Amino acid sequence: VQLQASGGGLVQAGGSLRLSCAASVYIFRVDEMGWYRQAPGKQRELVATIRGGGSTNYADSVKGRFTISGDDAEKTSYLQMNTLKPEDTAVYYCNMIGERGRGWPKLPFNYWGRGTQVTVSS
Repeated sequence: VQLQASGGGLVQAGGSLRLSCAASVYIFRVDEMGWYRQAPGKQRELVATIRGGGSTNYADSVKGRFTISGDDAEKTSYLQMNTLKPEDTAVYYCNMIGERGRGWPKLPFNYWGRGTQVTVSS
């Protein structure tokens, strides 16, 4: 597994959690970091992405509550989740897209983490 996600858990509605995602392999450059989630019986959906220039994109359902950030040097992304709701309950997956390899030419990659469970109780 190239990405290690952590920070999930059980929290009451209105609470907060911070997810982290770190690369465990060498990465030359990250072009995009993202978080996705999959609730039981539903398809995986985008939560938030951040690109190399710092531009962000959020699902309408999390705007104003979640904040994505990334550390290019450490190849790590974060998802700060505030004012959590029961409908945020899902397995959260992190994703990174970019280029890898210590030699030339560089090779593109699209890595996924295993997922971390977030459960919000009402």
